[in-house]
This record gives sequence, C-alpha cells and structure tokens, in this order.
Amino acid sequence: MHRYQDLITIFNSCFERTLNTRLVKGDGEPIYLPADDNTPFHRIEFAHGYYASGLHEVAHWLVAGEARRLLEDYGYWYCPDGRDEAQQAEFEKVEVHPQAIEWALSVAAGFNFNVSADNLNGAQTCRFAFQRKVYKKVCELLESGFNKRTETLIKALCDFYDTPYPLTRAQFTWQDELINDEAV
Repeated sequence: MHRYQDLITIFNSCFERTLNTRLVKGDGEPIYLPADDNTPFHRIEFAHGYYASGLHEVAHWLVAGEARRLLEDYGYWYCPDGRDEAQQAEFEKVEVHPQAIEWALSVAAGFNFNVSADNLNGAQTCRFAFQRKVYKKVCELLESGFNKRTETLIKALCDFYDTPYPLTRAQFTWQDELINDEAV
C-alpha cells in the first residue's frame, strides 16, 4: 500500500532540516514554491494526495539545481495540456530527465511507473518513443550515478519499502529485451 503520507514523511525526514524543503499535499495543480516572507520553507506541492504526483514533483526538485530551487516552479517554461506537436516535442525533451528520476523513485518504492506525456487534449505523439528515451536516461543514470539528493531519497525509499538497494538495471524491465543501444 502506497500512502502519500508516507512519501511526505520520508521526503521531509531527508530534506526538511538540511535543505529547508517540505513535500506537501496540494489541493490544486502541482507547484514548487520557494520560501518567502509568509512561509519560511520551500514547498513541493503535489496534486490532491496522489502518490504518483508526489513522486513526479519530487523528481523535478531533484533535477533542479540550487539556483533554480530559489524560483517558483524552478523558473521553467510550462505549457498546459493542449500543446501542439512542436510544443509537445519540447515538453517531452525537458521531461526525459525528471521522468527517469521518477522511474527510479518508483522502483525504490515498489510503485508502478508510467511515463506521462501529459497532453490529453493536444497533439498525440508516440508514447513508446518517449518511454524509450526515458528508459535510456534511467540506464545512463544507473551507470553514471544519481546526484546526492536523489541517491539519499532512493536509499530512504528502499529502506522504507524494503526494496533492493542499490538499484540495478534489472529492476527496470520495460521491454528491456527489445531495446538495444541502436534502437534507443
């Protein structure tokens, strides 16, 4: 059973004191808000208590560098659902890395991962091509290593959910036998 409250507790135990950042359940669209005059800590707000949304928003935080973490939504461009083909291609390009991190977090938590093109009312692209790119990126990260914050959270999730640590490529099984270096 994956409860969003557990994810909040795990994340906050890792980063609340050291990086002044909390994961919180939001009531609306996800957003990252840096500390300000009204709230003395940074907040990652995820959508409506959905565990998958929490993992996804945390993945964006794990990718963002120190300067980006001082900007609302990390200062990144976002075009909502309804993107045309060019906008969707740009969206997928910037989503490969966070979704690869999200996949690693999902494996660490024993939680099912699905890529998200997040464009139900816009131009449709090949979901499998996008997933291949995410798969290739997660394999690169497994080989080269995750950043310190990501590794800290992966370890904490593995400990909590009693999943194997460190993560290995064998834990990422999406069509692994069909993908080779030339196809990806």
